[in-house]
Order: sequence, then C-alpha cells, then structure tokens
Amino acid sequence: MNEPAAGAPEEERRIAVPEAERQRPGAPEERGRLRPGAPEEEEQPRSGTERQRPDAPEDGERQRPGVPEDGERQRPDAPEDGERQRPGVPEDGERPRPGVPEEEWRRLDPRTLLATAAVLCGVAGGAGVPVALGLAGSRPLWQAVAWVLAGALLLLLGGTGADSVRLRRTRYRVGPDRIDLHTGLLHLKRRSLARERIRSVDLTANPLQRVLGLVKVRIGTGEHSGGDAALALELVARAEGERLRRALLARAAAPEDPRHDGALAVLDPRWIRYAPVSFVAPALGGAAAGAVMQVSEWFGAQGEVIDWIGERFSSVAIPWMILWLVLVATAAGAVGALGLWIEMWWNYRLEREPGGTLRVNRGLLTARSVSIEERRLRGVELVEPLGVRLFGAARVDAVATGLAEKDEDKHGDLKNLMPAAPRPLADRVAAQVLREPEPPTATPLAPHPRAARNRRIRWALWSALAPAALLAGLGLLLTPVLLYVAAGWTAVLTPLALLLARDAYRNLGHGVGGGYLVTRSGMVRRTTVALQRSGVIGWTVKQSYFQRRAGLLTLTATTAAGTGAYEILDAGRSQGLAFAAEAVPGLLTPFLEPVGTPETPKTPETPEARSTEG
Repeated sequence: MNEPAAGAPEEERRIAVPEAERQRPGAPEERGRLRPGAPEEEEQPRSGTERQRPDAPEDGERQRPGVPEDGERQRPDAPEDGERQRPGVPEDGERPRPGVPEEEWRRLDPRTLLATAAVLCGVAGGAGVPVALGLAGSRPLWQAVAWVLAGALLLLLGGTGADSVRLRRTRYRVGPDRIDLHTGLLHLKRRSLARERIRSVDLTANPLQRVLGLVKVRIGTGEHSGGDAALALELVARAEGERLRRALLARAAAPEDPRHDGALAVLDPRWIRYAPVSFVAPALGGAAAGAVMQVSEWFGAQGEVIDWIGERFSSVAIPWMILWLVLVATAAGAVGALGLWIEMWWNYRLEREPGGTLRVNRGLLTARSVSIEERRLRGVELVEPLGVRLFGAARVDAVATGLAEKDEDKHGDLKNLMPAAPRPLADRVAAQVLREPEPPTATPLAPHPRAARNRRIRWALWSALAPAALLAGLGLLLTPVLLYVAAGWTAVLTPLALLLARDAYRNLGHGVGGGYLVTRSGMVRRTTVALQRSGVIGWTVKQSYFQRRAGLLTLTATTAAGTGAYEILDAGRSQGLAFAAEAVPGLLTPFLEPVGTPETPKTPETPEARSTEG
C-alpha cells in the first residue's frame, strides 16, 4: 500500500480500514484500495477517509470505463441492452455446456456415391442378363446388348445423380445440447434431437461399405414412438462414426470396477456347436425346401423335380420317404445355421466402456456395433430353446428400454448380449452386466402348486387326443386307413405330450434374488428373467374360470423395459399375492387384506385380493 503524502497531518496518515472491513488476500477490491504496483494517480482521496478514481461517480461507487451506470460489467462487443453474450452463443441465450464445443455443419461422406453406384451396377447386371437373353430371341444379339447397356447406363446415371442431390442437401451438426439433421430437396426435413435424450448410437456396415470405410450411424432416443424417435446418417466415414458415438454417449464417468469393467465376454469358437440344435436349423431347412419348389415353378420345372424325387424313393414306403426328406431338409438347415451363426457372431466382443455403456461388436461380413446405456438397463433374460437347453447352454439378452423403436428393428437382435454359451458362463456374464457379485438368474426358485401340473397334463392330453379323435371319426365315415393313422398318432404323440407337460411344470418358478425379481417359464423356449424390483411399475392379477377353480392365478409384472410385461404363470393364489407384496413392497399392499377363520385370527401371510368394484 502506498505511503501517505509527505506533510499530511499525523492523524490522516494513520487512518486505516477497520478490522471488520479488512479484505482477505485475493478478494476483490471494494473500497478503492489500490492494487500493488498500480500508479498513484488512480487513487485519489475524496475526503480524509475515502479514496476514489477520477472517473467514478460522485456517490462514491467505483466504476471502470465501459461499464454502464447500473454497475453491470459489459464487454465492448456486447449488445446495447447490457446482456452478456459470448461469440458463437445463439441469440436465444442457450449456452453451451462446459467442455462440449459447438461444431460446424458437416456433410455425409462423398464415397457414398461409390457405394450407390456399385449397388446399381449389381442390380443392372442381375436384371440385364436375363433381359438381354430374352430380347436376343427377336432381334440381333448386339442390338439386345445395346438396349440393355443403354438401360443400365440410364439407371446408373439416374440413381447416382439422385443420390448426389441427397448428399448435397444433407447436413448435420452436433451442438452443445442438440444434434440437428437437415435434408430434402422438395420435401424438406428438419430433425433435431436433444443430446440428453440420446440413448443409443449404433454403427452398421455391409461388406461394400466396409471396403469403402463407411458406416451407417443410427442415433436412438430409447422411445417406442416410431421412426421419428431415431435419426440416421447414411453414410459417414468409420472414424467419424466412432467419434459421433463417443461424443453422443459421453456421460459422467462411473466408478471403476476392475471386476466388471472392460471386456466382459469374447468369442469362443466352440460355441458354434450350439447353432445346429437351435430352432434356426429346421426353419432354414423348411425355407430351403420351399425355395427349391418356388424356383422350379418359376422355370416351369416343378413337375420334373417332383418326379425326380419320386424316382429316387420309388422303392421306399411313403412314411420312410417323408422321414428321409425331413432329415435332408434338417441337414441343409443345419449347414445354413452354421453359416448364419458365423455371419452374425464372428468377431463378437461384449465390453463395458467408461461412463457406463455396454457395447456389443459382432459380424463377419456386415459389422454391427450396438450400444446400450446401463442407466436404461432393467435386467437380463436367459433364453434356452429346447435343443440348446438339452446341451446345457443359454443365450443372454438385455431387458432395457427403447431397444425396438421401429418395425424393422424388432428383428434386428438389438437386445442380444451374448450368443448361446454354456449356462454357467451365461450366468457369470449376466452377473457382470448387472454389476452383481452373484448371478440373479441362478437364484433358487419356489415351485408352483400341483394344480399347475395338472393343468398342463390336461392341455397335453387334449392336444394329442383331439386330433386323434377327429381322424378316427373321419376313418369311420370315409376310409379305415385314417383309423390306423389315428392309432399311430395316439401311440406316438400322447407320451411325448405328457413328457413335455411335466417338463413345462418343472420349468415354472419365481423368486427374489437381491434387488431382482426372478421368474422362469416355458417349455420349447424356456426363459429366465431377472428384473429389477425398482423397475416394476405395476402388477396385473388375472384368473380364468379354470384357474379360480384350481386356486391359481397369473401375475404380470409391468415395466417400461423389454417386452413391457413379464408373467408368473399359474402361481398359487396366496403364494402369488404374497410374493408380489414382498417383491415390490407397497405396490400391491393397498389391494390386499388378511384372511382367516373364526378360530384362527387373520394374518398377513395369507392375503387375498380385495375387489375394487363398488
């Protein structure tokens, strides 16, 4: 602090700021105290006790040059109304988030035109060859080829030109709070998504796009609201797609957990042995047989194909011929299932990225990258088709919100976290995905009453004996051959139906594992669902007439994730209601009342649903 001027009165030189008003080091200047090193002429005493700069107003309030009279600080480039605004901030006052710079408008990758041209060349070649052969019958070959080449050139130029217009008219921008997409020539589209609503950024590339280094970026909001809930960029460079995925899914970093972070599962080639025993194999076999018959019909050779098959099995009985054809179709389906498994799951890797995002990479020819935010994960589902279950394997699916936003995505396997793998490994991966020390899917489950088993046995007998009775009736009216068919049907299918019924009963179960509600059911396709108890938003209690007679009910846990509802089939009435009240406390309790007898006081262990009807 500067010393008082020489010759000043002694009492004036000793004037100091009172102790209560002394400022801490580094605090802002408030009473005209001069900073060290400042020139003396900036500090002028107004009276014997107060100093003031020459440009300050008479009332003693300090004010720097360029600051309005109301005291608000303003930069020279700020508007006249005094509102502070930084360069690059929109006029509406929306300020960018810290650390998220606003970007300029970007365009799609120009190599998109090469991909379009290559696809059009393939279409022109596939359609041009048969057209040229057809035209060659009525005119010279060179003329037919010329017409086909002219049409192919017109298709190529027209399609590439249209895509060029789309490319020029499409631009996108990732702002601090929104991502915008502008496209269209005659029908203009302006799409904008709030970044806080973005839940998934998936990258897909077919073989041609992979050769060109391009990917399709699909940005989803996790809502089941149709195509407007997603935004797609076709196509951008792979590096740009990865940059967008990281930027749009950036969240506050979650605490590191070495047990559950990083790679959770990688491909084991031995898992391929489960592909032929899945339901895909017979489905592909049937599709192959149907395709052979359809193609032969197109060429007018279906009769010849049927005659050729008949000649090969001329010395074999019809039942054996049918059996052989089924086996051949199944073998063809198994080969197709192996190829499909390799295409879908090759290069598979499940990992957890910083910030709490699960990422699944897979695909041989068509590369897929699916991201699922953990904050919208509500549980997992273990799927065990009959053939896979017989070999002790299971598939892991995610129970999360917003995985199927459009019809084209419902079959996109977006929820698959892991292919069919040994059941212990599947349980372990499920626990790592949920960050649990023990897998909830391995929780011991409570069995259901015997009345549930009796219901399934009755269903099995009805499904086996009803067609047999119909065949027997037709045999009495038409031909005795149907009587033998009915007898064979009954002898083969009745034991099989009873076996499946008992298996379906054994698969029923429910329980609570930590913070998860666990339910299991299914016979041909057994599923074990571990659903977060906090994710259950409602219960639905259903009883059919036959269930009421048997003392059973079906509970449905309603949630905003996965399929939206998960059932506990044919539980005991008191058992099911008590379980629902325990699994999600307070949700079903207002609708329950204890029951008892005059000799036995009412206890809450035997609740019954209270009717809400007046």
